[in-house]
Amino acid sequence: MSAGTAATKNTDVARDPPWLHVRREVFEYGILPLPSLVHSDVVTGLRNFRVKLLQQAPPISTWSLSISSDASYTSPASGGRKRVATAGIATALEVTEAHAQLMLDTLASVLNEEGGVVDSLAIAPATEIDSVGVDVDDLLIFLYIQTYRRVPSRPHRGAADVADVWPSTSAIDRFLPSPSPMQVRSSTVSRRSMPGQAEEEVNQLTYVQKHLPNLLSLLAETTEEGEGCCKVITAKKFEHLGLLLKAKNASLEYVPLSQAAPFFANSDPDMPAAPVPVTQVLEWVQQHICAASESLRAIPVGKVEKVVTDIHLSESGSVESVPSEAADVTMADVSVSSVNVASSAQTILVPNGVLHLSKDWRPEGTTFVDGVMRASVLRREDDIKGDSVKVSHCHDAVVYVLAPLKYVSVFGCSDSIIVLGAVGKAVRVEYCERVQLIVPTARITIANCRECTFYLGVNQRPLFTGDNHNLQVAPYNTFYPKLEAHLAQVGVDATVNRWDRLLTLGMVDPHDAFIHPADCTDTRSEGATLLSPEKFMTFSVPRWNEADSEMLLTRANPFLLPKPYLLAQQHRPLVISDKYMSFKHWIGWTA
Repeated sequence: MSAGTAATKNTDVARDPPWLHVRREVFEYGILPLPSLVHSDVVTGLRNFRVKLLQQAPPISTWSLSISSDASYTSPASGGRKRVATAGIATALEVTEAHAQLMLDTLASVLNEEGGVVDSLAIAPATEIDSVGVDVDDLLIFLYIQTYRRVPSRPHRGAADVADVWPSTSAIDRFLPSPSPMQVRSSTVSRRSMPGQAEEEVNQLTYVQKHLPNLLSLLAETTEEGEGCCKVITAKKFEHLGLLLKAKNASLEYVPLSQAAPFFANSDPDMPAAPVPVTQVLEWVQQHICAASESLRAIPVGKVEKVVTDIHLSESGSVESVPSEAADVTMADVSVSSVNVASSAQTILVPNGVLHLSKDWRPEGTTFVDGVMRASVLRREDDIKGDSVKVSHCHDAVVYVLAPLKYVSVFGCSDSIIVLGAVGKAVRVEYCERVQLIVPTARITIANCRECTFYLGVNQRPLFTGDNHNLQVAPYNTFYPKLEAHLAQVGVDATVNRWDRLLTLGMVDPHDAFIHPADCTDTRSEGATLLSPEKFMTFSVPRWNEADSEMLLTRANPFLLPKPYLLAQQHRPLVISDKYMSFKHWIGWTA
């Protein structure tokens, strides 16, 4: 059998259930700008870290380990797992406790909650994360993926490219002339030059495929077999890949990762399955891992509008455009080219084939609010599909997303007010300008933004990274009828608000979307300042449904205002609502 035939056969097997899909949350919300986490020899470095972390792990009996929706598949406290908290991480990795806490908080926000087995850290309240601690193996996988590099936002760095990324150029830049109104409003250009959802997914998939052998080696145990030693994976160790992968069966239902694998199926604590050689585990994962969009091929076309075409390998069974010697997966590993197919499709080369994906493909479980211009838009619980929302390319707009959510991404918006409901896991804001964001959340990351104001009710320290300029933060300043119910549903604690305990990390990337001065290579990221109490105002969310407002519920801001802001509000009780006053007046007031 030729190499090409064999490769094609393996690709066909990969399209049979169960499907293993990459969890995009860990890559979109779990990458931290901490250079100390990345080493030239990652595997050796992490093995050394394991020894140090285990030395810092307290006795197992002191931890509450894991819970499960299936009581028969719960890991007992005596299961042999080791956990560490902030102090142990700081000592073992030789980082500050603030950075160790950031790692722990970030990992807690991206742990998998689907498929049956759930680690207690994944559902721990934001205020109790340190008392729960993290499993050492989960932490090692998390540290490994800090080597991931996202798809670059800009292939070039000319003036036109910067105008595409930033809807307009601020006076503080002093690098570029102000673009015309046509440039400011041209969301089509910015979308064209930004990586699409399909590209991001395949970049993540390619990274996992390339680094899977190393990841398995971190989880492997050594056992004596005959005259030599053999590297094996146990069912419990295999479950740690659930940070990166999720398994879906033929009924399109998510199942525990170990239960999807035939060699670990039906395993339980009383009769655990025998360990499996690493090579066998690697082969099975490689056969079943695929793009999330590919599993749609198993659904009748009448049920799905966007379907992915078959994966095809070249005659040689390899992909020439993917350099095997690349140290990391970047756009060099993921090539996009036009092909002779429908105009809405694109070809993406991956190590085990060629994916023909629709440019309009979007991941399941995510609702998009995209391209709102000079308008006000409302999305409530009935309008949200899944537990994630992405607000993108909105200009001169007021956007309300009043629903309980796990993740929210705000990308490429300008001159807008964005009011979000309770977000239980994480919010990420990128490439925004002159945006007023109002959100109650467990944690938030702001990157590469300018002249924005953030009104926060946040349980963990807000993180600022990248090229930020003239940002301000203030305490949460609004409410809506179902707010307290949504806060309780997603686990955000209104009695804890760390809005003013800012954390700034990282360096300005000279190769990002901006034009920088020649000497900015070692410039540290700029954080934010606190909004003056004299400029603080309450925002009034319009009442679209008076019946709901009367039935429920939240009639005041559940986050207590700090005394200076409360006094300023009492002396000047100005209430702003886009229903009664142009939101641009509010932006002008707080600018």
